[in-house]
Amino acid sequence: MHLNPSNKLLNVTFWIAQLFLALIFGSSGILKATGAFADLHSKLPWTTAVPDLVVRFIGTCELLGAIGLILPALTRVKPQLTPWAATGLATIMILASGFHLTRGEGAYVPSLLGVALIAAAVAWGRFKRIPIAPR
Repeated sequence: MHLNPSNKLLNVTFWIAQLFLALIFGSSGILKATGAFADLHSKLPWTTAVPDLVVRFIGTCELLGAIGLILPALTRVKPQLTPWAATGLATIMILASGFHLTRGEGAYVPSLLGVALIAAAVAWGRFKRIPIAPR
């Protein structure tokens, strides 16, 4: 696919956003998927409000989403999975916002929605604006 200069810049911008999101969700996902619950409960007080298995599930989803943001696009094997990963991560952030609001933790919501907005922009960009071509 031939990209004009403005599309090249936009493509780089999407890659930077994908890497940023992958770092956020990868590190968060590893912590939730593998961390000791005593540590999780002290670092993330909300984890005491849900079953441990749910925390592991959320962490695994975040970790898989982080991988999905990068690996399919980088290898160009099933690159359509990248915008779906971004969509899933945006959904997690929207649901997390609702969860934190129910706990009276509204201070978390702006950052959660900000991350959701970045993930939604990546999803839109990779679905519509500059999709990654498969091999």
